[in-house]
Amino acid sequence: MPVEQQELSDLHQIIQRELQPRFPELAQLQSTPELEASAAYREIEPLVRRVLDTPEAGDFTSGAAAQKEQYRVVGWNLERGIFYEEQLEQFRTHPYLSSADILLLTETDVGMARSGNRNIARELARELGMHYAFTPCYLNLAKGSGVEYDMEGENELGLHGNAILSRYPLKDQRPIALENGKDKMKGREKRLGRQTATVATVELPQGDVPIVSVHLDANSSQIHRANQMRDVLNGLPSDGPAIIGGDWNTTTFNSSSATHAILGFWVRVFLGPDNTIRNHFLHPYNRFERELFDRLKAAGFDYERCNLPAERTTSYDVDDAKTHKNLREWVPNWCFDFIRWALRDHDGKCPLKIDWFAVRGLEAGNPVVMHEFREGRKPPLSDHDAIGVDVRW
Repeated sequence: MPVEQQELSDLHQIIQRELQPRFPELAQLQSTPELEASAAYREIEPLVRRVLDTPEAGDFTSGAAAQKEQYRVVGWNLERGIFYEEQLEQFRTHPYLSSADILLLTETDVGMARSGNRNIARELARELGMHYAFTPCYLNLAKGSGVEYDMEGENELGLHGNAILSRYPLKDQRPIALENGKDKMKGREKRLGRQTATVATVELPQGDVPIVSVHLDANSSQIHRANQMRDVLNGLPSDGPAIIGGDWNTTTFNSSSATHAILGFWVRVFLGPDNTIRNHFLHPYNRFERELFDRLKAAGFDYERCNLPAERTTSYDVDDAKTHKNLREWVPNWCFDFIRWALRDHDGKCPLKIDWFAVRGLEAGNPVVMHEFREGRKPPLSDHDAIGVDVRW
């Protein structure tokens, strides 16, 4: 069950008083098997599980929202909430974002230095006057990855997860745990936990709708992402209306290791960069990510009418300093010259379609992708575009 404010405060004190003093010791471990064999971790594991398995929820509405003929749903990977103030301003003033009834937000921090140690989902809900539900995925032992290590300050809590905000009441908030695509204790950014989808039932005036905010693993294989979506589907009712949205990382790559990613890059070079971009990166269901989308279809979900066809939702820019530094943590430096060569006819930029909606039992229409928060903006408010769709009974 989601926690009340006092219990939430108690959980945060557990992190600060009982868990964080152990983080430096745990950060020396190099794998999850080492972690699980550690006496220090076994001693605090029940507390870790309590923190990570407890959803958070709240209500900042001032009254009941009116019934509508259709409801606007927005999905946005907030990139931790690093640019919280600017994102909040867009939620308040942007013609489309400010008209949203439901927000599916992935990559939202709680008490991370990189995002000002804010509780991103809760603070957005408070400022926008909405209900919210947040599920933690990870307890971070470090400040983050790539350029995030250079952020000032230290983590107050180190939580990171996914959220739903709604103008209409939320109930039955719960997590759906997803198997990790990589060992979260390997590499520079060490984390306790696993990717977790946030599920809640939105009480619309016409009836209840289960809704999911999900972030599938980036460092994983295509079949792993398909299996994560299978677990999401298994956590929902087998029929009836439902909405799934978020960052599904349908890059078409097996990114479970640098070796797999490099081999996959050369496969796509042989297919031809133009062909790959046009027929695969912007249509991942054609081949490389087909199983994920087939699982959605088999469960009665439509993704075709609720997403703008062939429209990018992010881009890889080989000359972007932040992207380069983040990727350098697991891909050898010599790879970048080859990537630059492959994208020589595309100004060094590669469009990808990785943010999606899927809808069942509702009529979906008017899908949009909003590039203005990322492209041509310095700094961009996120490394993802916001997406939107209208749904009706």
